[in-house]
Amino acid sequence: MNARIQVTVTDAASAEVVNTTAPMNDAGGFTYTFEVTAQAAAGAAAVTAFPYNIDWCDDTGRNNRADSNRAAGAAVSLQRASCVMPMKPLSITS
Repeated sequence: MNARIQVTVTDAASAEVVNTTAPMNDAGGFTYTFEVTAQAAAGAAAVTAFPYNIDWCDDTGRNNRADSNRAAGAAVSLQRASCVMPMKPLSITS
């Protein structure tokens, strides 16, 4: 599989210092290493990562794929997930 993860790092001044994709395994795991440039603002930063170029979150209130894949009269069990952007804190020091 050629799955990719979209990785973005935003510094304390809300400037994107990284915006790229990286390989992702079939289970959603990935590793991405980067160096913070001298231009990045020191302080509280954020890292976001989510599957690249796919509908990773249906926030419309209706899961269209489940509806279209359901057999006539069959019950569909859905697992609810948050559509909030996945974010982890990062501290940039000078």
